[in-house]
Amino acid sequence: MIERSNFIRKLLQILFFVIVIGIGIRFYQFVSLIDAGVLPDFERPPGVEAFLPISALVSLKYFLFTGKINPIHPSALVLFLIICMTALILKKGFCSWICPFGFLSEFLGKLHFRILKKGLSIPLWMDLILRSLKYIIAVFFIWNIFYQMPLSSVEEFIQSPYNRFADIKMLKFFTRISATAFTIILILSVLSIIIRNFWCRYLCPYGALLGVISFLSVGRIIRNPLNCTKCGKCEKTCPSLIKIRQKDQINSSECTACMECINICPEKDAIGFSLFSGKFSVNELSLALIFLLFFTIGISMAKHSGKWQNNISKDEYLDYSTTQSIFTWSTNRQIDPHKMETMVKMMKKMKNQGAYK
Repeated sequence: MIERSNFIRKLLQILFFVIVIGIGIRFYQFVSLIDAGVLPDFERPPGVEAFLPISALVSLKYFLFTGKINPIHPSALVLFLIICMTALILKKGFCSWICPFGFLSEFLGKLHFRILKKGLSIPLWMDLILRSLKYIIAVFFIWNIFYQMPLSSVEEFIQSPYNRFADIKMLKFFTRISATAFTIILILSVLSIIIRNFWCRYLCPYGALLGVISFLSVGRIIRNPLNCTKCGKCEKTCPSLIKIRQKDQINSSECTACMECINICPEKDAIGFSLFSGKFSVNELSLALIFLLFFTIGISMAKHSGKWQNNISKDEYLDYSTTQSIFTWSTNRQIDPHKMETMVKMMKKMKNQGAYK
């Protein structure tokens, strides 16, 4: 039987996973109509921009330097800021309560224990080396965007076709996945079964950034040494392999506030999650409501201020799709680039004359 605390977290994970799947299906329908030369009678779902982290980082730099949210992928920045703000309250809780990749990683983790009954641990020195990878990846992107890119380059990138239609490129990465990409995903999945939480623990740059921000979090796991018997059950169940018995407050960048350590603890009031160094205790239901409050208020404010839906028209999406289709077709047949340009102009003219319905 699933414990109440575990049930609430799983319920929230499933809720957001279903929302993400729904957004993905709707966006797939949108792009399919565009590719067929038909203007959709519904709007593109802005939530798909949650999967455009590079665009969000570039938009963040633009916002910090200009005070403006650029209109190309505004919801990417809005969602990025909401997620980062949750880390200031609830540690890296987004990873274990909301993130669809975290949800899938936990599922693969269950397979880990079914296949390897006692689990598998790797040497501490190897764990430290592997854990550094996600921070190296995060630093690479942050350094190149915030220190290497001048503001003029940021503005050029924002308006570039690559960024404007990054959502379509992201979708087609999966719908037209290459053998190499499929192989990499398969390898990562297998590694996540063999080594628990492999992607989240060692490679996810988003998690690395949230981990750094979480050092400033007002919420954290608190252990009461007077009630703790140091049985070690909390450490054995912790998916992040955090050493809990030696500390009174857990401020690790790996803590995802999953509450598993609290859930398994046999002693009353020995361990719990609280805000402001133990002043306010937070149970699992309260934590779930805080997450829902963050996303509801943040998205509502973005919609009210007109910073949720991008300003790329359906006609622009159609033009892009037409150009890409002709480019792919002509490349496969080795057609002269000048002839290809003529064909693109002809197709756009036909569209403007009502050839597409």
